Amino acid sequence: MSHDDSSTPAIVSLLAGGIAGAVEATATYPFEFAKTRVQLREQKGVPTPRNPFLVVANVYKTEGLAALYKGCSTLAVGSVAKDGIRFLSFDYVKETFKDPETDTLTPLRSLGAGMMSGIVASLLAVTPTERMKTALIDDARTEKRFRGATHAVVTVWKEHGILGLYRGFAGTTLKQAGATAFRMGTYNILKDYERTRQIPQTVVTNFANGCVAGIVTTLATQPFDTIKTRCQSSQGASTVEAFKSIIADYGMKGFWKGTSMRLGRTVFSGGILFTTYEWAAALLNPAFAKAKQKVPI
Repeated sequence: MSHDDSSTPAIVSLLAGGIAGAVEATATYPFEFAKTRVQLREQKGVPTPRNPFLVVANVYKTEGLAALYKGCSTLAVGSVAKDGIRFLSFDYVKETFKDPETDTLTPLRSLGAGMMSGIVASLLAVTPTERMKTALIDDARTEKRFRGATHAVVTVWKEHGILGLYRGFAGTTLKQAGATAFRMGTYNILKDYERTRQIPQTVVTNFANGCVAGIVTTLATQPFDTIKTRCQSSQGASTVEAFKSIIADYGMKGFWKGTSMRLGRTVFSGGILFTTYEWAAALLNPAFAKAKQKVPI
């Protein structure tokens, strides 16, 4: 978003966001896998280590490299839709909210724009893909009845209907609304601050801003993420049941289970996501501008 946001066509926001989402999800998936494993209920006699690198190493030794990417295709496809929709809706809402004189948003309006785009993304893309990703990871360590992502979707649909794909919608939407508010909002606040101070926008500043946004997002929204994971396990649970089970298993500190794993991912994912978005948008903008000029009026 260091480029001129007002000149970014909707199709560029959508495509650049989708590309960024796919790259980010694939590059950081082992951390997402480790975080999800930790948040699911432990098997008796098999305690889960807290160190994300240890979780990844143990799974690699016992189950192989393929196990670390269980559910990755579902998340990657979902991330294309999620981040495409998220950047598109954020850019649209931001244009509506911004002060036309300063061409910037207040910090509160930046957070509000991010929250609205998070709700839209949760409804249209995030909840069903997160549900299937979590179910695949949980199933791989317990019943092993899903043969793959497609088989998991078909099985859940047959057993529970469309509501089965939206299991954990409340927790996911709360998480997405909060996460997108803090991630997109923090990034936009930093960019506006840098613009007013005439700080050059480079790959380094984009990556650093994304990392900061990732840290803020993780610390602010971890409880929602833990509840969502419990809701979306292979057996499933309501938001209330998930809340109660976390309290019963770990007490209040259980809501912050997997924070170190998620930080390991979101710090880098924020940097990767926004840097890739800026690169893709800068690449696509001239291409679409040229194409538009060639279209006869």
